[in-house]
Amino acid sequence: MRVRTRVMSAVTASCALLALSGCASDMTKQASPYANAAGAKTVTLSVQSWVGAQADVAVAEYLLKNELGYRVDRVQIDEVPAWDALSQGRVDAILEDWGHPDQEQRYIKDKKTIVPGGDVGVTGHIGWYVPTYFAKKHPDVTNWKNLNKYAKDFRTSESGSKGQLMDGSPSYVTNDKALVKNLGLDYEVVFAGSEAAQITQIEQFAKHKKPFLTYWYKPQWLFKKVPMTEVKLPEYKEGCDADPVKIKCAYPHTPLQKYFNADFAKKGGDAAEFLKNFKWSEEDQNEVSLMIADKKMSPEDAAKAWVADHEQKWRGWLPK
Repeated sequence: MRVRTRVMSAVTASCALLALSGCASDMTKQASPYANAAGAKTVTLSVQSWVGAQADVAVAEYLLKNELGYRVDRVQIDEVPAWDALSQGRVDAILEDWGHPDQEQRYIKDKKTIVPGGDVGVTGHIGWYVPTYFAKKHPDVTNWKNLNKYAKDFRTSESGSKGQLMDGSPSYVTNDKALVKNLGLDYEVVFAGSEAAQITQIEQFAKHKKPFLTYWYKPQWLFKKVPMTEVKLPEYKEGCDADPVKIKCAYPHTPLQKYFNADFAKKGGDAAEFLKNFKWSEEDQNEVSLMIADKKMSPEDAAKAWVADHEQKWRGWLPK
């Protein structure tokens, strides 16, 4: 992704925003020395690079520390390398995954080194979006069949003679290059490089009321600042994305999942039970994300503020 403002202070060394093609083997070595340490009341959490996942970890960390007395160590790592680290016990939990069938097959079904940790409580959806101010003037732009008609409006210096479809990090889950090709669209996929860079570009476009077409996802706090309307792609049907090369359909709606190292799930005590119980809404996540990304609060301060206002909810996550 789905993603996914980088406001973090990781305790351990991190290899931020890894490309899928590099650093993966190094990242699995750069993990907490406390992960799975015998007798250590420490939990090591994987932190994905988008702010929604950072919000998950911020609140979980705050409660683990202040209600359950754990030390919490965080490792920032990209989506696929996180599965390797989790399998090896170098991190204990991933709190937000947007769906990786190959990794699930390898580590859950085959190796049995990772176990599902339950729903986050949030449904994620990746899609293509245009600013609502443009969609109101040109309603037919919200159907993919009409995108070529507007390609000239979405041109940038990076896309040349074609329209620009802006993506975030190359490490996110994306079918966009195949979709552009297979749907015969006169567009060039241009990567901003990160969620933060993509947000900056979207805000700049919006400030000057310029048209843009972007890969984006829900839940995401930016919709409150820059209203965007989704472009309808060919309907998603089960299995339509099985072959990444031939894909011609929309992204699915994905209930976001947690995953635990198998040993941690068995021996993690109160921490494992708490993280299994952790489940909140899109509104909850966006509230914390907005504080971190837009109000520039530290993750800890944002979590503290949310915890102070939602005791009835998080009390139910604590071990009985």
